[in-house]
Amino acid sequence: MARKPAKKTTARKPSRAAAKNSKRKVAKAGKAKAAKTRKAKTKPTKTKKAKAGAARKVAKKSAAKSARGPSKKSTVKARAPRANPAPAAKSVHPPQRVAVSHYNNADFESGLRTYAQYRDLGIVDATHGMVRAHVLRFVEPCDPAVVSKLHFHDTQFQMVYVLKGWVKTELEGEGEVTMRQGSAWTQPPHIKHKINDYSEDAELLEVILPADFETVELAG
Repeated sequence: MARKPAKKTTARKPSRAAAKNSKRKVAKAGKAKAAKTRKAKTKPTKTKKAKAGAARKVAKKSAAKSARGPSKKSTVKARAPRANPAPAAKSVHPPQRVAVSHYNNADFESGLRTYAQYRDLGIVDATHGMVRAHVLRFVEPCDPAVVSKLHFHDTQFQMVYVLKGWVKTELEGEGEVTMRQGSAWTQPPHIKHKINDYSEDAELLEVILPADFETVELAG
C-alpha cells in the first residue's frame, strides 16, 4: 500500500500579545541588569568604606586641632630663632706707663687728715686715675677727739700695709685690731672703721681704687 504523504507542519506565528510580553520581559531584564551594574559601580567596597572612614577621622582630628590652636611643639617650631646677644663691650683703658718713685722727704704733703702727711707714689698719673698709692705718716700725737671718728670710704678696693711702728684700727664686724710693722689688711667698700691710736713713728702704705673717692664721716 502506498503511504500517504506526511502532512507539513507549519510553525505557528506568535501572537502579537505574546510578542509584546516577550519584549517587555527582555526590556525588564535589561533594565534590572543595568541597575545592578550601576549599583555595583556606585556601592563602595569594604576597603573604600574603611578609607572613607579614616579620611573622615583625620579631617575631624585636624578640625579639632585647629579649634584648640597650635600645640606647644608647633609653637616652639614656629618661633623665630633667637639672635645671640652681642658680647658686652669691654671698657678700654688708656695704656698705663711705668711709675718710679724714690724716697724724698720733701714729697710728703698734707692731705685728707690734718694729723697726717702723704707721699704720692705717682700711680694716679701712671694708671690715668684708676689706682692711688701713697705712704701715710702721722705727724701729731693721737687725739681721739680728732682722730677717732667713725667713717667709710666709697671705694672699690683698699689695702693698708704697716711700714713702721704700729696702729690700732677698729673695723666694723672685726673690732679693734693692733697692726704692727709688716701687718696688712683690706677695707671692703663702705666698711665703717676708725683709728683709735698709733705710734709716733707709724707709717702706712695705702693702695686705693679708684684714685678719686669720697669719704663719709658718721656720728658716734
